[in-house]
Amino acid sequence: MSSYEVNGRLYSAEPKPGQCLRTFLRDLEVFGVKKGCDAGDCGACTVWLDGKPYHSCLVPAFRGEGKKITTIEGLAGDGELHPIQQAFHDAQAFQCGYCAAGMMMTTASAAFDEAHKADLPHALKGNICRCTGYRSIVDALHGRKNIEDDVAGEALGASLPNPFTDAILTGKARYTMDVAIEGLLHLKVLRSPHAHARISKIDKSKALAVPGVVTVYTWEDVPRRLYSTALHEDHLVDPDDTYLLDNVARFVGQRLVAVVGESEAAAEAGVRALAVEYEILPAVFDPVAAMEPGAPILHDKNEVATDNGNVFCTLQGEIGDVTRGFKEADVIHEKTYSTSRVQHVHLETHGSIAWKGDDGRWHVRTSSQGPFAARTKLAYLMGIPAAQIHVFTERVGGGFGGKQEMVSEDLPLFASMKLGGRPVKWEWTREEEFIGATTRHQMTTKVKIGARKDGTLLALDVQVVSNTGAYGNHASETLAAAMASPISAYRCPNKKGVGRVVYTNMIPGGGFRGYGASQTTFAMECAMDELAKTLGMDPFEIRRKNVVRPGDNVESIWKEPSDASFGSHGIDQCLEIVERELKKGNGVRKPDGDDWLEGVGAALAMLECGPPTEHRSGAEMRLLPDGTYHLACGSSEMGNGISTAHKQMAAAVLGVRAGDVALINADTDRTPYDTGTFASTGTVVAGKAVLATAEAMQADILDFASRHTKTPLDQCRLDNDAVICGNNRMMLSALHAEGARVDHRFTVGRRAYLSPRTIAFNVQGVRLAVHRVTGEVRILHSVHAADIGRPINPMQCRGQLDGAVAMGYGWALVEHMVHDQGHMVNPQLRNCRVPAFADTPPTDIFFADTVDSIGPLGAKSQGECGINPVAPAVSNALANATGVRFADLPFTPDRLFADLAKTK
Repeated sequence: MSSYEVNGRLYSAEPKPGQCLRTFLRDLEVFGVKKGCDAGDCGACTVWLDGKPYHSCLVPAFRGEGKKITTIEGLAGDGELHPIQQAFHDAQAFQCGYCAAGMMMTTASAAFDEAHKADLPHALKGNICRCTGYRSIVDALHGRKNIEDDVAGEALGASLPNPFTDAILTGKARYTMDVAIEGLLHLKVLRSPHAHARISKIDKSKALAVPGVVTVYTWEDVPRRLYSTALHEDHLVDPDDTYLLDNVARFVGQRLVAVVGESEAAAEAGVRALAVEYEILPAVFDPVAAMEPGAPILHDKNEVATDNGNVFCTLQGEIGDVTRGFKEADVIHEKTYSTSRVQHVHLETHGSIAWKGDDGRWHVRTSSQGPFAARTKLAYLMGIPAAQIHVFTERVGGGFGGKQEMVSEDLPLFASMKLGGRPVKWEWTREEEFIGATTRHQMTTKVKIGARKDGTLLALDVQVVSNTGAYGNHASETLAAAMASPISAYRCPNKKGVGRVVYTNMIPGGGFRGYGASQTTFAMECAMDELAKTLGMDPFEIRRKNVVRPGDNVESIWKEPSDASFGSHGIDQCLEIVERELKKGNGVRKPDGDDWLEGVGAALAMLECGPPTEHRSGAEMRLLPDGTYHLACGSSEMGNGISTAHKQMAAAVLGVRAGDVALINADTDRTPYDTGTFASTGTVVAGKAVLATAEAMQADILDFASRHTKTPLDQCRLDNDAVICGNNRMMLSALHAEGARVDHRFTVGRRAYLSPRTIAFNVQGVRLAVHRVTGEVRILHSVHAADIGRPINPMQCRGQLDGAVAMGYGWALVEHMVHDQGHMVNPQLRNCRVPAFADTPPTDIFFADTVDSIGPLGAKSQGECGINPVAPAVSNALANATGVRFADLPFTPDRLFADLAKTK
């Protein structure tokens, strides 16, 4: 037996043949070592060997013998945080926190000297953060402190740290897979190698003969119930077109057979041993071709209702008279714009663990944005009451909409139920995320827009085709969003739109930050710039002239009244800020040489805060015996900062420190119902529930104190950890004890619903340089202004916007999923890149000075919309620099090359 020293502790263990150091350390229950890629691309698994940082997924485990292995758990010493941990604490250099351990192990090593710190694009090339946009990480490495002190009565608007900071920074925070369970089984799936095929025969025998394989499940073994993987309050908005396992594959990567083994290796070997025969069916990948007569039909009409063949959904409407409007227009712009698929790349992949508890119920530990909705679907699929299922999250390593999907919970639960309740784990690989999860919907948008000579819009016609891929999860809702706020953002008497969602044999689309509005915002904002160019108008001026304002109807193409209204209106401030900052400049010059062209562009985006369908949330609060509070809320914390914001909201009402409010969230047994944390509802819905609950708690305490002390209610008030009634000051702990004597429990709960929805705005400005020979693009100046109402936590709001803008640059310039006949040819992070530090420019973030009358405590949504104006601002800047309109994302150098040659 070999000996390994890990964080100063000796372990006697023998690695499995070929085992990497990452999995070996996790087998030792050293869970601070994370899995992000297992290919050396993300850095989440970084550890030290004799003080030098290595990606442990690339290091054979046996090479750790005889060396001092240090992980994030061993970085701190003598109860004190390591200086880099303290720096990350003070700067709050993380959001979901999944990458933080690897970032700190890289930057805390002796090898990370001043020379490395001076060249961060090179020094951090091996570490990816999908959440932060890297700015807070820079702050940490330069010793900047972004947090403020937690002072009683001053929680609202304070930049307070995440309540789980120390656990995240020391490796103690537990993400979905960070748990050791005795008797754990492992599940792996066979994924389709074909874009469209019917299974003719499956031979399980060789798979079942693999040592360690427990069982194999096919479509014949699982419940034959149609459902949608999308998580919504109203399940009727999503088509029931999916089976747990199917005998028809409709895209390359679809799961077909599940293998359960005593080890992950056994399950994988079992998958490889399966013998499957397929009947290859005709496939169609382009949505326009899929609408043609004679195109292969993906779904049997008897099972899945469609408008016509492969057209799942059509949305259309008209206000005014568009034909007349175009006749009256002095100028008309008409062009087709297309946006690309991108993957969420949350560094924590999908994964779930299911088992039967001692209580006789089924428990599912998962990484989800909607555990309550997932529970409902699981109950339906398994044919048991929802009360028999407990779904919960602990720490979620990013989501961005990708985990508003039930894709990993069902098979482990089914297997556990069939195997006597034994725990079953399914953890996805990075490649599985690329080929088997969901993406942003690819959309093509034709915009025709007409205006008078003075720039007044007269007519707008928008035609959208959305490629939903093989399944329709989120298809109608993302199309509805695409046909809504980007069109509603501008006043125009005549608007018309037709949108179609089309099935193809591509990987399914799903929910993604921006949720459909990103795609048509790109088209609309490019079109507005082209219209301004034709009219000889300033791009900022044409937007000011036509953007909606209080008193206008908030309408896109439908005449029906909307529940969206202006709780505040800061778009004029946002436009002014971005225009001012771009004119002022930041001192960064374009590279020398005539081949470098420079351009400036801007774009705006409007967000109706929350989805148009139902969304509800509840909160519960208790006064504890020590005079502090316990808050329970069902929303998920996935790096969105909602835990911090909820504690601050409650503390603001109760006049205490945020630290005096303990919080639990996203647990179907221990928290009230919550539809899910998506569409920026964590603030405007769950936040409303928290606010109402805190106000109810305040009222309950004051009412009891008034009766107990026989003091008029209007003479009672809370004072931090006490209540003052007249001249009597009584500690809350003592008040709780008095309540216990008469069975007064100091427990309250309230619910909140979405409607009405307020409206937020974002404006992005870009100055860039583009090389007209190579197509290289460099961002020289990035400015973002957001109208989000009163920021509950300004530091967190900036962080959310930094991350959203960085993701927008990734969509515009870096990320490119390449498919050939439905096969993704680059399903690895090194080949389908997301923005690394070097790809992510610093962005100057500004807030409009508004206080919202609808949102809780004056706040509006901020996490969702920041991504939407980035890609069109880049396109507008490229057009300004080159005179060429690049209308198809992404703007990678190879895709720009041909058109750039025209500028010579």
